[in-house]
Amino acid sequence: MNSILAFFHELLWAAIFYLNDASLWLLASFVLAGLLHNVLSPDGLQRHLGNTRNSSIVKATVSGMLLPICSCGVIPLGLGLYYSGAFLGPVLAFMSATPIINPAAVFLAYALLGPELATIYIVVGFTAPFLIGWIGNRLGGPELRLPSANGDDDAPGSILLMNADESSWNSKLAAGLRYGFTDLGPTVSRYVIWGMLIAGLISVAVPSSFIREYLGNPGLISIAGIAILGAVMYVCAVGHIPFVAALLAAGASPGIAITFLMAGAATNLPELISIYKLIGPRTAVIYSSCMVILSMLAGYFTNWLLLPGFIPVFDPGGNQAAVNWANYLIMETPDTAKAVCSVFILIMFAYSYWPRMKEWLYAY
Repeated sequence: MNSILAFFHELLWAAIFYLNDASLWLLASFVLAGLLHNVLSPDGLQRHLGNTRNSSIVKATVSGMLLPICSCGVIPLGLGLYYSGAFLGPVLAFMSATPIINPAAVFLAYALLGPELATIYIVVGFTAPFLIGWIGNRLGGPELRLPSANGDDDAPGSILLMNADESSWNSKLAAGLRYGFTDLGPTVSRYVIWGMLIAGLISVAVPSSFIREYLGNPGLISIAGIAILGAVMYVCAVGHIPFVAALLAAGASPGIAITFLMAGAATNLPELISIYKLIGPRTAVIYSSCMVILSMLAGYFTNWLLLPGFIPVFDPGGNQAAVNWANYLIMETPDTAKAVCSVFILIMFAYSYWPRMKEWLYAY
């Protein structure tokens, strides 16, 4: 009995740890997604992202590369764009580019991974999201564009759409915040919390010590294994660059570094569950399978390009200017603020189930 209680205790604390790490970005994304939903001109959004043109995918990819948001924090932004009329391809490109690479990650990569590997990191950080967006536009079925964006109020997900007729900026701001925290926030929080619990279960069942030993053993490690492992783990690209640099110094191949940074940063269970529930199963399969396959191809290409003869760079002081720039771009959040943000996410999670709870209470 005690061992079972200890297991659930570890699971809960692991889930809380993951939630604390992502909660601030989730709240910030709810605010930004609400503002974009109500402030952006629908005609402008349709012109830039509401089509299947490759130029729209490029715009979404570049925009995502400039935002330092994790793969959980990008969920509300991507869904906000999708519910506002953006096509599936640009949405998937944006949601994959944002967590893979950002300015802080670029500076750290050049400082800790070396110019060769950092340059490959930038190239695949753009190419992979573009290809995912292109494939999403080609393989997307009915979910290529949210039907309710064309006025079909009975379409799945239409509960997240709201009609913003307000003309004043104050009204638009209030309506945007209302949308972000009473419509989009509870809907996303419902699936994010369950995803965090599953991620906590995996982290307890497969201890981090085992993962680190596996990643650090060049004899056991494989690019395919890393791609699959990274797809279900919650990884911050910026925070894991020093860890990846240490793995390279211990003997891991450069392809492992690229694969881990791509698949690990761009996919995790909360994100995949949210995509599955709020866009559709086909989209979740397209996104996850493309990311795993492309990260594997990037890893094999990197090894082919740099091996043999690759010399790992693990000298944080060797390029202090780049490290300083990265630290300048990374926002450190106090633990108290993270906990407060997590409480808000849990409140929205409970709020999403409130209608069902009321029905159950009235039934008894």
